[in-house]
Amino acid sequence: MTAPERNRNSDNFCYRHPDRQSFVLCQRCLRTICPECQTQAAVGVICPECLAEQKKAQTPAQRTAERRWARPRAVTASDSRPLVTYAIIGITALAFLVGLIPGVGETVQNTLLFWAPSLYPELTGTFEPWRLLTAALVHAGFWHVGLNMLALWMIGRSLEPLLGHGRFLVLYVLSALGGSVAVALLSFTTPVVGASGAIFGLFGALIVIGRHIGANIAGIAIILVINLVIGFIPGFNVSWQAHVGGLVVGALVGLIYARTRSVRRRMLQVWLLVALGAALLALLLVPPLVFF
Repeated sequence: MTAPERNRNSDNFCYRHPDRQSFVLCQRCLRTICPECQTQAAVGVICPECLAEQKKAQTPAQRTAERRWARPRAVTASDSRPLVTYAIIGITALAFLVGLIPGVGETVQNTLLFWAPSLYPELTGTFEPWRLLTAALVHAGFWHVGLNMLALWMIGRSLEPLLGHGRFLVLYVLSALGGSVAVALLSFTTPVVGASGAIFGLFGALIVIGRHIGANIAGIAIILVINLVIGFIPGFNVSWQAHVGGLVVGALVGLIYARTRSVRRRMLQVWLLVALGAALLALLLVPPLVFF
């Protein structure tokens, strides 16, 4: 067939777009279809009309299976790097190095550490709410910051790719907030520094999420119990209150993530996280009723 003959043959043009030449046939009706009209099927491509007929003939079970396998996955190859983990480690390390500068470090630490009375102007004449979170940036020494960041690096490499960057950051921040709130409730006048509350929150979330997906969490649970018990041993100068608060909040966040992981529950997840944050802030209304 010559080129002019081929161009005059209507079978060489898409039946839905007669101005578009194509040599691909629908595998069901054998009509010519252009790339825009092609839908990939199990045995080739089909046209829009055949696709509609195929969907009408599907059973409820087939439609459910198609929706399930067509869902977008939360984690992709580009999401696999724990970027938030690295960022938190970098910012915390920078804060620690600044804290070593003579004449500056002590001021920085005193400005960022958590001290519950600073939240209540009627006691101190100041209102410094940033301390609820910035306490996670300052540490008492090299071993303190080193062990906390090592734990963050070890957990974050596994947990952040599983959750995604945004959810991991929310988990870390809410866990740090939970640790500070617990200190305000249980040890009101004690100054506290360190990211231990946030780290324990990551432990709690990892155990809850791991339990829901059927992972073996025995080793993680043993490490968590050992670290939690150390906080109650006299002489270690560790804030067990921050550990417990971060652990409880982290476990709650992990439970929210595990129970609302489907796409249709995404807004419910957001509102539950907002409610948890609001509840933690509301608990800060308790100390004025108890301590003054």
